[in-house]
Parts: sequence; structure tokens; C-alpha cells
Amino acid sequence: MPTVLIGGGSGLVGTRLSNLLTERGYTVIHLSRQANQDARFPTFEWDIENQVIDLEAIRQADYVINLAGAGIADRPWTELRKQLITNSRVDTTRLLIKGLKEAQHRPKAFLSSAAIGFYGNRGDELVDENSTAGAGFLTESCLDWESAIAEVNTIGIRSVAIRIGIVLSTRGGALEKMLIPVKWGVSGYFGGGKQWYSWIHIDDLCALFIHFMEHEETHGTYNGVAPNPSRNKAFAQAIMRAHPKRQLVLPVPAFLLRAVMGEMADTVLYSTKVNSAKTEASGFVFKYPELPDALAHLLAPTK
Repeated sequence: MPTVLIGGGSGLVGTRLSNLLTERGYTVIHLSRQANQDARFPTFEWDIENQVIDLEAIRQADYVINLAGAGIADRPWTELRKQLITNSRVDTTRLLIKGLKEAQHRPKAFLSSAAIGFYGNRGDELVDENSTAGAGFLTESCLDWESAIAEVNTIGIRSVAIRIGIVLSTRGGALEKMLIPVKWGVSGYFGGGKQWYSWIHIDDLCALFIHFMEHEETHGTYNGVAPNPSRNKAFAQAIMRAHPKRQLVLPVPAFLLRAVMGEMADTVLYSTKVNSAKTEASGFVFKYPELPDALAHLLAPTK
């Protein structure tokens, strides 16, 4: 079976994707700051700061997937942190392209995560892949990121960029943070709660990467979101209904979020209602198109 090289393979999405690819018979290798051929997924070294990569990893790859990038909401948005968020995405992409050129190797496809932050704060507008970019730091970062991804086309490799929404998983990401207050019997919504959240179950997202790998006719940009976005307050209420521990649903005022989180509050206060029609038209079928079903699967009590 083909070999898939993943940058960012040890992260939330990369770990799940690596397992699913292995179950389907693919060989999976990772890029890491330290090489380890004895790891479950053999790792090859890349040095992002110095733009150095083990070309043997490139030569082995039938497909390349880049998921690398510093966490958007892990730390306050200082100017240094914002620079790291952008550079960690742009520089890893360009390092992979550099490696492909140096190795003179052409895999079947180059796939990369991107983000719906491209669209910015759009209120009730339904946006799709043809919509214009928004405004603000998240949009600016996404524009730089997608510009780097587009450079893959100059070396004759099919490329796909997936603009990912809120990834639902209990092992990390936004949902894990939303569940923290539940231990005290509270589920919160942010500001007025009317902002649209475009989300996707982690298994659907990983299946989407595999789908675009395996369908040679796909290329360009696609939205990685489920077909049914939810308003933030409805999202919190859905968590309440799906979680085995009952909670009160309470608001968290926008001014308090801004005071505590600063500019990073954009990540929870922005409204982005994203259309998945192009993704579905490619032949992809969502296993979890409805939020209640996705949450029920993730929050079901373990036996």
C-alpha cells in the first residue's frame, strides 16, 4: 500500500488520521524534530527554523499531508505568538515544498489543513469557497498560509487545502475546553450566543483527508465542515443534552471574554456560517452531519 508522510502527525488530528490510515492498510511516516525509526509511526527529522528536512522521508512519500501549526487558542495573542501561529504554518509548508524540489520527487498529492478563519466574522452570511476573505488577524494568517500552499501548484503536484472548522473531539481542541465547566454543572455560551459555529466531527475530518487523497479528480480548496452549522447558544444546549451530567446553560459576556482573552476572544465570538456543498459534491458523505449525533457519539458514557 502507499506511504503517507504527515507533518504534524502527533497532534490531535494527525494522531487519529494516522490510526485510520493504518487501519486501511497505508504505511504512515511522520516528520518530527527528532528522528525515531522505532516509533509506531517512524519519524524523520525536520528543522523548521533552519528549513532542513530529511529527503528520505520525501522520497518514500506517495502522499504528503501537512497538519503542522501552533495552537490558535493555546496561549494569549502577543505579537510574538501571532507571528508564531502564522510562521508555523507557512514555514512548514514551504519546507515541504523545498524538500520536494530538492528530492525531485512528485507524490500523487499534497494535502494541507487550512482554516475557516479565512472568512473572518461574517454574521449570518453563508460563505463558501468562492467567498472573499474577511478581516483581522485570523484572516491575515490564513491568507499567508494559503498563499504558501498554492506554491505546490508551481511544481506540478495536485494539491488540496481543507478549510477546517471547529474539530469536535474529547481528546483536545475546542470541545475539550468547552467541557471543562461541565464538571461544575455549567455549560456556557459566549456573548449573545447568536454567532454561527461551523464544526466537524474528528472522524469525518480524517475521512475527508483520506477521501481527497484517494480521489484524483479533486484539487483546490474545500471547506472541512459538517453540513449543519450551529449557533453558539444552541451548541451549548446540545452539549447539555448529550452529556450524561446535567448542567445549567449560562452566558459568558463578551466584555468579560475580551477582558480575559483580549484579541484571542475572536476565536469564540466570531460568527462564521460555512457551506459544505462543494465538499459533498465531491462525493464525500458525512457520517455525522448533525450536531446532536456527533456529540452523542463523543460524549456517550464509556462502559
